[in-house]
Amino acid sequence: MKNSEEMFLVEGLGGEKKLNGTISISGSKNTFLPLAASSLLFEGEVRLKNIPEISDLLGMFSMLQGLGAEIAHHTLHEVTLSTDGVKSSLLSPEIAKKMRGSVLLSGPTLARLGLVSFPHPGGCVIGERPIDLFLSGFEKMGAEVELSNEIYTVTAERGRLRGAEIFFPIQSVTGTETFLMAGVLAEGTTIIKNAALEPEIESLANFLVKGGAKISGIGTTTLMIEGRKELLSLSEEYEVIPDRIEAGSMVILGALCGDNLEITNLIPKHIESLLNALLRSGVEFEKGERSIIFRENGKRKNESFHGVNIRTHEYPGFPTDLQAPMVVFLSQVSGESLVFETIFEGRLGYAEDIIRMGANIKVWDAHRATVKGPSILHGRRLESPDLRAGLAFIIAALVSSGESTIENIHYIDRGYEKIEERLARLGAKIKRVRN
Repeated sequence: MKNSEEMFLVEGLGGEKKLNGTISISGSKNTFLPLAASSLLFEGEVRLKNIPEISDLLGMFSMLQGLGAEIAHHTLHEVTLSTDGVKSSLLSPEIAKKMRGSVLLSGPTLARLGLVSFPHPGGCVIGERPIDLFLSGFEKMGAEVELSNEIYTVTAERGRLRGAEIFFPIQSVTGTETFLMAGVLAEGTTIIKNAALEPEIESLANFLVKGGAKISGIGTTTLMIEGRKELLSLSEEYEVIPDRIEAGSMVILGALCGDNLEITNLIPKHIESLLNALLRSGVEFEKGERSIIFRENGKRKNESFHGVNIRTHEYPGFPTDLQAPMVVFLSQVSGESLVFETIFEGRLGYAEDIIRMGANIKVWDAHRATVKGPSILHGRRLESPDLRAGLAFIIAALVSSGESTIENIHYIDRGYEKIEERLARLGAKIKRVRN
């Protein structure tokens, strides 16, 4: 895990489009985490490939090892997990308090052992993320919940969860994944209504089915899981899908700073809402089966693109995780754009730093901002508030004139593998230094 005292130094391109070459998108963080958590539902080994080398991966590995799992890296992006020795039901409080993804372990641990203990999960401070959804769901499945010394202990009646009907008032990705896993070993049938539709959920469901789970409704808002007594078993490797948020961020960077730039190992349909917005803005690109290419994009000035209104929404709508990079894009194009953040009430907090760089942004409330462009950005010292805004700061720093310093890059390391090395290979002047 990278040191929290490290920072990025970025020399801006002054609005010129100089990045060229090829960048390959890493495996999806938000796919790998539930896949790794679901290894608790399997006997024998689980082999995953195309895993991202990020700090959240190390946090998940540490929590699994704390439960008794064994983990072996074969190559840089392949791992084998064995949970045959799992005995502990306590998720590491030290790690869980810092990592929101830790809650994903609660469902499969409870389903397997009939007991799980964990603190309130942490992660990026981007708005309220209540845990009541999970606790009430476990209670519907016949478990009892106790809170003592800031640790939740959830106990399944007679050591096994019961199937239940769970309705989400608001679609929840983590909630859908958690109860999808919990239902696999529950007694009877579990039905999840108003389930989230993200590609990461479909990938998890397909993975569980390959191991022997019975799940219907995959890809829809109603999932039905027929519980089983035996653990699942997998005989072949399973590939983590490409990270659609990293893909979208690199596409935005390519539109702003790329010339002859090719972004590979992505699934265009996973970022269709972004691609549509860029097309409406006037951006030109070639879309392949697994690639996006900006060919001779240097001839197109950013001010020739025009503003578009953005409303974040659950998949397949515009991703909240791409809102910050998109605001940087909108600050460079002509006209006024409205950004409406519907998912997290704290997600526009980063905008003040972009404003100090020279952007014309007006934040009206916790959910709405208007962006007028084009604006000339100037390098400055920035502190990343979360991993998505952190990457937006890198994009803003590359667009700007002068040098920028980006601190708190441990947030960026949580979700993006060796981002400075990969961008440097495209011609970006970015380096990691100690503070």
